[in-house]
Amino acid sequence: AFPETAKDLDGKPVTLADFQGKVLLIDFWATWCGPCVAELPNVIATYKKYHGQGLEILGVSLDREGQEAKLRSFIADRSMPWRQIFYPDGDNEVATAYGVQGIPHTVLVGRDGKVFRIGLRGEALPKVVAKALEAK
Repeated sequence: AFPETAKDLDGKPVTLADFQGKVLLIDFWATWCGPCVAELPNVIATYKKYHGQGLEILGVSLDREGQEAKLRSFIADRSMPWRQIFYPDGDNEVATAYGVQGIPHTVLVGRDGKVFRIGLRGEALPKVVAKALEAK
């Protein structure tokens, strides 16, 4: 679940119910994180390949206070169509709730709402997403 404070960049509340029946990749990242930016082409390719089959991505940006304009520009420049949670005051309660100690960090949630896998990156990401999509 997400804290009640979780809102996307458009100010809309975000809940896990928004993704019911979908496979959800929660991607904790930031524009200033080199490994996150390096992994981004893989995340985008996975989204493009599997979105039509039921994959959704929810970005949780750990960008800092005052970096909202930079974040929006970064997202637009890289054509990242999925929702992004951002705490403009810098206190990211979603990352705290999920115990995120470092980024990039991913949590893959199955269609049943249960955690399917944590920490997916690289070649493992699309392979495990495909398995999650096949699971009933």
